[in-house]
Amino acid sequence: MRTVIKLAGALLEDEPLVRSLAGQIAALAQQGREILVVHGGGRVFTAMLKRMGIESKFVNGLRVTDRETRDVAVMVFAGLLNKRLAAAISAQGQPAIGISAADAKCFLAEPMFHNDVEGKLGFVGYLTGLNTEFLQSLWRENLLPVAACLGLGPDNELYNINADHMAAACAEYLDSDQLIYLTDVAGVLDGDKVISAIACEDVERLVQARVVSGGMVLKLEAAKRALEGGVREVLIVGGTSPDAVLRAVGASENLTAEPVVSFAGTRVLREPLSAKSAVTFA
Repeated sequence: MRTVIKLAGALLEDEPLVRSLAGQIAALAQQGREILVVHGGGRVFTAMLKRMGIESKFVNGLRVTDRETRDVAVMVFAGLLNKRLAAAISAQGQPAIGISAADAKCFLAEPMFHNDVEGKLGFVGYLTGLNTEFLQSLWRENLLPVAACLGLGPDNELYNINADHMAAACAEYLDSDQLIYLTDVAGVLDGDKVISAIACEDVERLVQARVVSGGMVLKLEAAKRALEGGVREVLIVGGTSPDAVLRAVGASENLTAEPVVSFAGTRVLREPLSAKSAVTFA
């Protein structure tokens, strides 16, 4: 079983929560799963820019990442947050190793286009490939890779990548069985109600109807890409609920079992889920 888990940056700001999630991830790895963890950290990054007196520039609401801003991104993502998370998982008995794009060229990127102009956003890119052999060598040694949301460009520069899209691309390139998004909300919400399951064909309708907005749009678009690219299953899970990861995986593995397992989250599916095999969500 090969699983990509993406942790929202907001979850990394709560140390007890990080310990809890690290323990759950370690438990899954110790069951024999090959796990790649991808993390963001946008709020910590923004706070660090402010602390260092670096002003953020935006184009149509998108941050322009100049060299100075990119260097801070590397410091926060590949340094502070990456090592903190790897250490937390290792402390739970599962050896983990923090990696970034520069390590064995494990994550490759191209500059992002904006309004048909390449590089207009500076050092912002999208994932174009990964070093699968390198990741497999870590799994063979019982090491759990924890990846910062960075890619190495053809110019040998590091590029900031949206962590949701990076996780989806990694899951696709690795032919993963499962992609799990751990978020700071309970799942995909319609008002205050969690939507239990969403088919790919529903994503555009939910966006146009403004049922979902902001970061959840990016997650659903990324989830759709992953499923269309061959990933078996995508879960969007409320990471703050007790045993969120273990309950989500347990529900996924027991879709037809009784009693039905519930957890806080949303399944994203290639095809609409039949009423007979539906999972309930809390």
